[in-house]
Amino acid sequence: MLLDQRKWAGMFFVFGVLSVTMVTASLSAQEKSVKPGINDQFRKPDVAKFVERFEGESREVFDKREKVMEALAIRPGMAVADVGAGTGLYTRLFARAVGEKGRVLAVDIASEFLDHINKTAKDQKLGNIITVLGKDVSTELPPASVDLVYVCDTYHHFEYPARVLESIHKGLKDGGKLVVIDFIREPGVSSDWVMGHVRAGQAIVEKEITQAGFRKVDEKKGLMKENYLVVFEKASTRDNSGK
Repeated sequence: MLLDQRKWAGMFFVFGVLSVTMVTASLSAQEKSVKPGINDQFRKPDVAKFVERFEGESREVFDKREKVMEALAIRPGMAVADVGAGTGLYTRLFARAVGEKGRVLAVDIASEFLDHINKTAKDQKLGNIITVLGKDVSTELPPASVDLVYVCDTYHHFEYPARVLESIHKGLKDGGKLVVIDFIREPGVSSDWVMGHVRAGQAIVEKEITQAGFRKVDEKKGLMKENYLVVFEKASTRDNSGK
C-alpha cells in the first residue's frame, strides 16, 4: 500500500511540475512581441505630421468615413472605445454620434496623440470624450465599460494581440461589439508596403480574435478597396478551437 501511495504521489508531483511548466511556457510565449519595433514611430510622434497623414483624402478610411459611420450604426447614448485613436478622427465623429448622454474613450499608447485629442475636443466643445493612455499589452479599458470597441488600421500594430484582445474582451459589456478595419493583405494584390508592414491577413486576424472569446457576426464587403471591415461580438466563453 505504501508503494502505491508513493507511486501516486510521484505521479501527482510530475503532473504538477508539467502543469506549471506548461502554464509558464504559455505565458512566456504570450509575452513575446509578434512584431518588435512596429510602434517605434509612435513613442514620440510628430502630431502635425500624423494629422496630415491620417486625415487626408489619400487615406481610404478618411475618404470613406461617412460610409464607415453608416456601417457602424452608432446610436445616441452608447459608450464607444476608439482603440488606437491616433489624431482623433473617428473619436470626434463618435462623440457627435453618441451625443451628450453617450461617451467616447479615446485609447492610444502615445500621450502626444491624447493631448491633441483633448485640445481638439475642447476647441470643438465635445465634452463627452475621455482619453485613456493604453499600454503595449493592454487597452486599459475599465471592465464592462463600453458597448463597442473600434480598431481602425491598428490591429496590425498590436505587438501582443492575445493580451490586448483580452483587455478588449474585459472592457466590453456582455454582447458588446468589436469592429476591426485593417488592410487587405494578399500576395500579388496588396502593395509592397502592405505586405511588408502588415503582419497578417484577414483569415489569421479573424482566427486570433475568435480564439480570444469573440464570434464573427458581420462583414461589410465592398465598402472599401484597400481595407476590410469585420464585426465581432463578445462571447460568454472563449472558443479555443479557433473556429
